[in-house]
Amino acid sequence: MQTYKAPLRDMKFVLHELMNEAPLPGHEEFTPELVDSILEEAGKFCAEQLLPLNASGDLEGCAIENGVVRTPAGFKAAYDAFNEGGWGGLEAAPEFGGQGAPATLAKLVEEMICATNISFGMYPGLTQGAVRALEIHGTEAQKALYLPKMISGQWSGTMCLTEPHCGTDLGLVRTKAVAQADGSYRITGAKIFISAGEHDLSENIIHLVLARAPDAPPGIKGISLFVVPKLLPDAAGEAGAGNGVSCAAIEHKLGIKASSTCQMNFDDAQGWLVGQLNRGMQAMFVMMNAARLGVATQGLGIAEAAYQGAVLYAKERLQGRALSGAKYPEKAADPIIVHPDVRRMLLTMRAYVEGSRALGMWVARRLDEANHERDEAKKAEAEEFVALLTPVVKAFFTDAGFECASLAVQVYGGHGYIRDHGMEQLLRDARIAMIYEGTNGVQALDLVGRKMPANFGRGLRRFFHPVAAFIEENKGHPVLGRAVGGFGKAFGALQLATFFIAEKALADAEEAGAAATDYLRLFGLVALGFMWLKMMKLALEKLPDAGVDAPFYQAKLSTGRFYLERMLTQVGALLAVIKAGKGALMELPEELF
Repeated sequence: MQTYKAPLRDMKFVLHELMNEAPLPGHEEFTPELVDSILEEAGKFCAEQLLPLNASGDLEGCAIENGVVRTPAGFKAAYDAFNEGGWGGLEAAPEFGGQGAPATLAKLVEEMICATNISFGMYPGLTQGAVRALEIHGTEAQKALYLPKMISGQWSGTMCLTEPHCGTDLGLVRTKAVAQADGSYRITGAKIFISAGEHDLSENIIHLVLARAPDAPPGIKGISLFVVPKLLPDAAGEAGAGNGVSCAAIEHKLGIKASSTCQMNFDDAQGWLVGQLNRGMQAMFVMMNAARLGVATQGLGIAEAAYQGAVLYAKERLQGRALSGAKYPEKAADPIIVHPDVRRMLLTMRAYVEGSRALGMWVARRLDEANHERDEAKKAEAEEFVALLTPVVKAFFTDAGFECASLAVQVYGGHGYIRDHGMEQLLRDARIAMIYEGTNGVQALDLVGRKMPANFGRGLRRFFHPVAAFIEENKGHPVLGRAVGGFGKAFGALQLATFFIAEKALADAEEAGAAATDYLRLFGLVALGFMWLKMMKLALEKLPDAGVDAPFYQAKLSTGRFYLERMLTQVGALLAVIKAGKGALMELPEELF
């Protein structure tokens, strides 16, 4: 049986104490009191409405009959309640019916959704990405027609990229778009792996489809984006006649079984250009970047759920005696939380979760600045920061989510491997996050191949400079000075790895490719180390007057110490692997594999 309680105290700590930044233009009404009340209500909704459907939805899955997809029992009622609560439009623009909340708040709510029912979260999550793309690149008429209904949840949205013959390489897209005299296009082609492509939750489904005009340039420069509704809006703007859009099949998957992953056919369907012709990737990347941050949040949500389940079991399961002597002599055995190896697993999970939440909030705050800051220089800096960190958090958080789910299974032992406690579902559900929206290997290549050299490395400064400044300011800290010094060595390893890759990549791109995954992990470990030191420093400042909150801050210090002493130390080995170069990877002839 799965359990979950929203980690509100930690969320409030990160948002109000660690970040503690003034509201941006348009966010003034989101006072700490209002934010806290929204978080509390979101926690209740997710625990009471979504969590009970998680295991049953996994067991039942989606079903298709004659092209109609049915979601599991209870999903439609939960979807309606979700929309009645306004959760789908939390971050959306107020002029189209959204609440205009900051990304920092929206991401915390999103984490709760992912922790309690990641499959359910796919439906509104895809819609939010499509909404964002239309907000930025749609015409005024498109915005007026689609956004109010999509934000309210009356209509939903998808992103249709992948085709049977191409995945990440979207330059190979074959779906055709033929211009019509009325300004529309006729879209013909097949798409696969389309999340929420067909379902029974909303009145209409609005597909954003990548396609190629007949005379378009080859490759990625010839791709355009089109809005293709499942049902054509009538004169009143309501869902009307069918539009040559059909679901051929749903995938039978390892996890997220209550999310309908569809094979979609577009047969002479009517669509309309979004943005400029042959510039579809520019518009689609709005969705993809938002989705990558969303997938990072999925990893964090799964990790939190796994940690909570593992802690509960470790405190209840009796087995053996503590190595230092019985801790509960009145019981037949001690709970397994007394054992060092169980504590190692639990602390690893906790350190990942709380460190990732803090890093995620840093990225979310900069995302808010990129979208709402009026100072153009600050806006540009924020955009560079988010661009740099997006592949890091997507890959690192989802790797950590899968690792935490695996550790939770291990804590439960045989009971984790069976369905009853829900840990094996978390493990299965977590695995896809390392694959979709660009595999984690692709994220690593994006980091070293695009983000690192962009603008002559200027984006790196957005992360490197505040870290270096923190080390300089705190190396003499009376309590944390030694820890800051150790972290400084880890940061130095990241700098050395960066210089090594930059130098080698100039002469041999394979060298950068060989180092990419290890470099991204090194980057992520250092980023979490920075967050942990900042949280530890703040905890020390708060402790003297903490009162009943003293245990919370003490736990921050203990968990941070664990991270710095037993997890951050991986960076030395990663640097050694990076500096070893590509030789051992590339020398084996292809025919010998």
